[in-house]
Amino acid sequence: MSGLKGADGVARCSWGNSTPDYAEYHDTEWGVPLHGQDALYERLCLESFQSGLSWITILRKRPAFRRVFLDFDPVKVARFGDDDVERLMQDASIVRNGAKIRAAITNAKATAALDTPLDDLLWSFAPAKHKRPKTMADVPAITDESKAMAKELKKRGFSFLGPTTCYALMQATGMVDDHVRGCFRATSPGKPASA
Repeated sequence: MSGLKGADGVARCSWGNSTPDYAEYHDTEWGVPLHGQDALYERLCLESFQSGLSWITILRKRPAFRRVFLDFDPVKVARFGDDDVERLMQDASIVRNGAKIRAAITNAKATAALDTPLDDLLWSFAPAKHKRPKTMADVPAITDESKAMAKELKKRGFSFLGPTTCYALMQATGMVDDHVRGCFRATSPGKPASA
C-alpha cells in the first residue's frame, strides 16, 4: 500500500497522486454514483472532449465548459446552431474541436429525443458484478457493457461515444468502481480511512 500513498499520506489510485487537481477529483468525484440528466449529459460531453487528450486538460477547463454549454442543460444546448459552433470554435477557454463541439450539440438533441430518461438508459449498462482491480494495470479500457452502451447510444443518435469513452464514463459516474485495492476510496468512499 505504501506505493499508493501520495505526498499527503493518503493512499490513492496512482493517477490521483499526480496533481492536486487529480487528487481532489479522485477523492470526491471519480467513481461516485452520479444521477440526473444534466449531470450525466455533462459527463458524457466532457468524456467526449477528453478523447485523445489528458483528463487534466478537461478538468481544468470544466468551469469554462459549464459556462459556454449553459451548465450542460441538454434542452438549451439542443438549440445551438452554426453560429454557436463558430462562437465556441473561437473560445480559447475550452477545447476548440469542431467535431467534438458538434457532437455535444448532437448528443443534446439525442438526449432530448429519448423515450426513456438518460439516467435510466446509461445506468442500464452498469454491470451487476464488477471485480475490483488490484492495480491500475488491471483496469480495462473496454468491457462488454461499454461496447453495448456505445452501440445503443449510436443507435439512438449519439456521436463521439465509442466503447473506450463509454467505459471512462462508467468509471467517472460510479457505474463501475475501479478504485484499486489499497486506495482509501476502495474501502471508504468519500473520505480517507484512518491509519
